[in-house]
Amino acid sequence: METERFQDAIRRIDAANADDPHTLTVNGESRPKELTHAAMLSAWVRRLRPDAGEALLLAARAHHIRRWTIPRDDYPSGRKGYLRWRTALQAMHADEVGRVLDEAGYGADDIARVQQLVRKHNLKRDPEAQTLEDGLCLVFLETQFADLRAQHPASKIADIVRKTWRKMSPAARDLALELDLPPDDRAALEEALEGDNAHSA
Repeated sequence: METERFQDAIRRIDAANADDPHTLTVNGESRPKELTHAAMLSAWVRRLRPDAGEALLLAARAHHIRRWTIPRDDYPSGRKGYLRWRTALQAMHADEVGRVLDEAGYGADDIARVQQLVRKHNLKRDPEAQTLEDGLCLVFLETQFADLRAQHPASKIADIVRKTWRKMSPAARDLALELDLPPDDRAALEEALEGDNAHSA
């Protein structure tokens, strides 16, 4: 059963993400991007792990809290710049969710666990962190795959798909293959996986 402080924390996280100036259209409805992503990730986490506890569900809701406040353009291009940006984002997300959870009445241990999940520490050894990663990959395929296909050649898309696939658990891969993707996206996904070791690894 969800506690009152959990519901309060979710409301606070959603209120923070509702300020996102960027929008995302899903099923014909345009909403703040990070608010939409958070709701979608929460749904995937619940589906992947029906017994998910409060820490994992809070991390899912707050994984990209106020992400737009640190734009990618603030950092140099290239992989080094990207990694610096990612590190700054993870620190900011952890600080933001820590503040929200403190205001909602959570203790230090609970806050530290949610922050650990948001930072995706011990990803390969932490089943809850893996669930979070699985959900992120599924949301990526649902919401960003089509745009990437429009921006990059097929060889680049195949590389992105294979790298994404290697991050996912077998259960998440099964769900990915069941996604209701447009025919062209479905074909690109299957073509990228065909004959690749990541498909069955």
